[in-house]
Amino acid sequence: MTKSPPQVLIVNDVPDQLRLMSVIMQQAGYTVWEATNGIEAFEVARRLKPMVIISDVCMPRASGIELTRRLRASEELGDIPVLLVSAIRREEEDAIEGLLAGADDYIETPCDPMRLVAKVARLVERGRTEEALKSSEQEKAKALDALRQSEEQLLQSQRLEAVGQLAGGIAHDFNNLLTVITGYSGMELKAMAADDPSRPRIQEISNAADRAASLTRQLLAFSRKQVLQPKVFDLNSVVPEMEKMLKRMIGENIKLSTTLEPNLGNVKADPGQMEQVIMNLVVNSRDAMPSGGQLTIETANVHLDEAFARNHVAVVPGDYVLLAVSDTGTGMDEETQRHVFEPFFTTKAVDKGTGLGMSTVYGIVKQSGGSIWVYSKIGEGTTVKIYLPRVSERAEELKPALTAEDIPQGTETILLVEDARMVRNLAIEILMGNGYQVLEATNGREALRVSEQSQGPIHLLLTDVVMPGMSGRELANRLVALHPEMRVLYMSGYTEDTIVHHGVLEEGINFIPKPFSPDALALKVREVIDADLSG
Repeated sequence: MTKSPPQVLIVNDVPDQLRLMSVIMQQAGYTVWEATNGIEAFEVARRLKPMVIISDVCMPRASGIELTRRLRASEELGDIPVLLVSAIRREEEDAIEGLLAGADDYIETPCDPMRLVAKVARLVERGRTEEALKSSEQEKAKALDALRQSEEQLLQSQRLEAVGQLAGGIAHDFNNLLTVITGYSGMELKAMAADDPSRPRIQEISNAADRAASLTRQLLAFSRKQVLQPKVFDLNSVVPEMEKMLKRMIGENIKLSTTLEPNLGNVKADPGQMEQVIMNLVVNSRDAMPSGGQLTIETANVHLDEAFARNHVAVVPGDYVLLAVSDTGTGMDEETQRHVFEPFFTTKAVDKGTGLGMSTVYGIVKQSGGSIWVYSKIGEGTTVKIYLPRVSERAEELKPALTAEDIPQGTETILLVEDARMVRNLAIEILMGNGYQVLEATNGREALRVSEQSQGPIHLLLTDVVMPGMSGRELANRLVALHPEMRVLYMSGYTEDTIVHHGVLEEGINFIPKPFSPDALALKVREVIDADLSG
C-alpha cells in the first residue's frame, strides 16, 4: 500500500521566503500548506493536522515562539514537530528561546535546501515513529483492558460454579426428607374431610414443604443439576401464551409490549423452565418499577461473531435465538451487577424475595447451553439478554400435561427399589393406594433376587438412581436384558449421575425428581406404563 505524501505547514510573513521554501519542499515530494502568521497557522494546523510545521521565528502577528507555545499547550496539536527558521546571528537568541518553548529544531536563513529537506525528513520520521509507538501503546492498553475484562468474567463464572456445587449438594440432602413430608401431608389432606379441625395445621405443613421444595428446585437450577425435559420449540409459541398472565402479574401501571421476530428459529430447551425464566425476569422488572413504566419482551435471530465471543467469556460464535427482557426501572450499579446471579443475593426487603430468582434464571440458561448478560445503569433501567443456540430440527408439538383427575387406577406389578426407608414406605403406600402390586427392595442385589423369585411379570421397575453397591442404571440394564417387557422409571433427588449427561437426560429415559407429591408419582407411573405399552 503506497504511503500518502507527508504534509508540511510553512509559516512566514515574507512572501519570497515563503515561496522559496514551499518550492523546495514540493520538489522534495511534500504536500505544502502555507500561512503568513502564527494565528493563521494555528487554525490551519487544527484543521489539517500537518506532520511538520516550518515557522519563521519573528513575525508581526504571533511569532514562531508564540505559535510553538500555543501548539504545546494544545492537547490536540501538542505532538506536531516544529522547525523554527531564524536569521543568522540576529535571531540566534530567539531561536534558543523557541527551543526552550518546545520547538524541535531550528535552521538559519538563507538555508541550504538539502539541509532543510533533511531536517524536515528527520522530524517526519520521528513523528511517524512516535505515532506508531503511541498507537502500539493504545492497542496494548486495549488488549490489556480486554484481558482484564475476560479475567473478571472468568473469575465470576468460577465463583458462581463453586457456589453452585455447594448449593446442589445442600439441595440433594433435603430432597429425600421433603419427599416424605410432601407425600404424607398430601395423603393426609386427601383423606381428610373439608371441615376437619386438624386440616389447617396439616395444610400449613404441606405449604411449608412445597415452599422448601421450590427453594431446593431453585438451588438445583442454579447449580445446573436439575432434570430438564428438553424439546425443540419456538419461543414465540411460549411468550404469547404467557402474556395475559404476565399482565395480571405486573399490574395496570406497567405497560407490557412484545416485539417478536416473525420467522424465529427453534431452540432446544425445557419449555416449562423457559416459562420460569420469563416469569422471574418479569417479576424483577415489575419490582424495579414501583411507580410504573415500560416492560418489553423481545425475540430475534442473531449471529454472535468472533468479536462478540472475545469479549464474552464462554460464548461460542454461531447462530442464536435472543430472548430479551427490558424495563425502564431503577437500574443497577456495577457492584450489584457483579453479584446479581449469586444465590440469596437480593436488593429487596427481607420479606420481598429470596434472592434465588436471577440465580435460577442463570442456571436454567446455562444448563440449556445458552448465555445470559445484564446491561443496566442507575436510573436508566435494565435489559437482560439471553442467547440460546439455534437448532435446525423441526419444532415438536407441546402437549398439555395430565392432571390428578386423569389418573386411572392400575393393576400392574411394580418393582420398587429405594435405599431410603422413609421414601420407600411412602412410595409403597402411594402405589398400592392406586391399585398396583408392589415388590420392594432396598438395593440392586436384593432387587435381582426379588425379580428371580417373582412368579408373574414385572411391568415397571421404579428405582432410585444413586444407591450403594449398584446404581439404578446398572440394575435396570441387567433386569431389562432378562425381561425386555419391563419398563423403567428412575427417581432421584440429585441429578448428577449416570443417567444424566451434563444435566440433560438421555433420549427415551423416564425420570421423576424428588421431592414428588403422591399425585405426581401416580401420574408419572401411569404415563410411563401406558406410553410404553402402547408403543
